[in-house]
Amino acid sequence: MKSIRQLYKIGVGPSSSHTMGPVKATERFLSHYDGYDNYVVTLYGSLAMTGKGHGTDVAIRRAFGDRKVEINFDTTSHSFSHPNTMEFAAYGAGRDPVKMVILSIGGGDIRVEGEAFSEGADIYEHDTFEQIKSYCEQNNLRYWQYALQREDEDIMNYMYEIWRTMQECVKIGLDCEGVLPGGLNVERRAKKLLSDRSDEERHTRKDRIVSAYAFAAGEQNAAGGVVVTAPTCGASGVMPAVFMYAKEHQGFNDEQIARALLTAGVIGNVVKTNASISGAECGCQAEIGTACAMAAAALAELYGMTLDEIEYSAEVALEHQLGLTCDPVNGLVQIPCIERNAVGAMRAINAVSLATFLADSRKVSFDMVVKAMYETGKDISENYRETSIGGLAKVYK
Repeated sequence: MKSIRQLYKIGVGPSSSHTMGPVKATERFLSHYDGYDNYVVTLYGSLAMTGKGHGTDVAIRRAFGDRKVEINFDTTSHSFSHPNTMEFAAYGAGRDPVKMVILSIGGGDIRVEGEAFSEGADIYEHDTFEQIKSYCEQNNLRYWQYALQREDEDIMNYMYEIWRTMQECVKIGLDCEGVLPGGLNVERRAKKLLSDRSDEERHTRKDRIVSAYAFAAGEQNAAGGVVVTAPTCGASGVMPAVFMYAKEHQGFNDEQIARALLTAGVIGNVVKTNASISGAECGCQAEIGTACAMAAAALAELYGMTLDEIEYSAEVALEHQLGLTCDPVNGLVQIPCIERNAVGAMRAINAVSLATFLADSRKVSFDMVVKAMYETGKDISENYRETSIGGLAKVYK
């Protein structure tokens, strides 16, 4: 597995695979083929179907700068190797035409088709959660300590930076009002959620506050603000919501949360390595589901729960997101994406509560659920994998 740094990235919303990935792909292509007269970028699959709503073309044009570029959205072809496929071509300047196919594989990562190119080195010798748990049990380690052993010496500072960015994102989102861009006229609701205490019962207060934090981050992402991929931009509100509540209302400090982020990173890395964190590849179960599992494991770590209880928390969180489709209305990361971040955050908290009572009776491992999620994602029709041609995206008026 690769460094947790590859999982947690600071970037601009609304989509890690549809904006961050294509920008990185453009930069990679230009690093090989700059100085041509004309460039053509053809988007396929989910990138073609929802690229307009996600701002893919805007992001690519910005990355090309003053160069002349034509961007095509091919919504009819099906002969591509990944749902987020881009073909870059360059012409002119007295040179032969050149082409490169690049895949945006989720979380802002890319892969060049036909090349051994890989972002970052593999620094973890274990690939499955069972291997990691066995190692931790044998060496009396917490999961965050396991990650600390394998990452570079500056990883804790990076976790603090990630946590600062998450907090800033939530705080800015809570202070903003108005309508989100994109044409759906979706109003920002985080500030109202945080302040609305009318007729509130005690047991609903926690849900309201956690949801307000998740909405704040989700709305910032939808508006193109700075977010942390955790593991993606579209799911960037789940973990900040859980952690903000843990800090502001349960007394956990920044060092404890930074360590919990490492635990969450181990969970996210297992999913990313053995399945997918891409909504275009496996539906929203791969994004919100993974974020929910990461947040549950992290919260269980904060509570000092056992290794088995942490695994069970993550397993329950992901298992009950199986089959969740990715059907963004108008290709925007707004409906139902923002609300799903809030639901994911609350479900993570509930999964930890359940693990407190039932971890010793579980029958399903986290690795099993990861495998099931990947197989389920592959079986889901492309209509429900970030193409905006099925589900809510189809029936919404």
